[in-house]
Amino acid sequence: MPRKIGVLGAGQMGNGIAHVFSAAGHEVRLYDIAESQLAKAKDTIAKNLDRQAKKGAIDAGQISAILSRIGTTTRLEDMADIDFAVEAAVENEALKLELFRRLDGIAPPGAILATNTSSIPITKIASATRRPEKVIGMHFMNPVPVMTLVEVIRGHSTADETFAVTAELVARLGKEMAVSQDYPGFIANRILMPMLNEAIFALYEGVASADDIDKAMKLGTNQPMGPLALADFIGLDTVLAILRVLHDGFGDPKFRPCPLLVKMVNAGHLGRKTGRGFHKYD
Repeated sequence: MPRKIGVLGAGQMGNGIAHVFSAAGHEVRLYDIAESQLAKAKDTIAKNLDRQAKKGAIDAGQISAILSRIGTTTRLEDMADIDFAVEAAVENEALKLELFRRLDGIAPPGAILATNTSSIPITKIASATRRPEKVIGMHFMNPVPVMTLVEVIRGHSTADETFAVTAELVARLGKEMAVSQDYPGFIANRILMPMLNEAIFALYEGVASADDIDKAMKLGTNQPMGPLALADFIGLDTVLAILRVLHDGFGDPKFRPCPLLVKMVNAGHLGRKTGRGFHKYD
């Protein structure tokens, strides 16, 4: 069973992945190109652990030990002794391919290289390495410490052993696994993104206000969050990137991103992380 876990990317997903692996007893090495992002990630993890302790989900006495198991680095070369890596960089294919190419040359030959991609085919990512049999998709849901689902996706060459180790890790993290074939968007986003896009089209076409669209879906279908608020939470740039992967991958016009979504991303109104999306945030 892997002991040292490398996490590439210290953003919203990366810090959550580092959090749950460390809480499960693994030594974690968290990588990002920006020292400031790493400091922010450690602060976020500490706050989330404190929140869990106040809710009784963990013992407050465990917090310092969990944090001590997370080391940070701005040098990808520090992944030279990891057993298992999870890449959690932004949803950009060229960036992920370059990261996997570099990581393949640094990580030990036996290390498994997983990607948290939410839409890009695993087979394509594996093609950047000399170990496609050890590359697998491990797509966590956001927020990682709270959501129990992990989509596990085998690429064309993923070995049975790689899948078995990943499945055991999911169980050790206290998560539930859903296994998907390697097609764009996998399960969750292939179904979710067209719904979000249709809600944006409804706003674009003047069917209703953003508040009323979200109210209708939240109260009418018992969703915890309306689709436009959820798009803001995910990040409109991420929603657009996933829709483009789906549109390019399937060539089906039903995945065509709404022009309003494209315009908002171009304007830099990306949702919660910028304070403005379909709704405004403090």
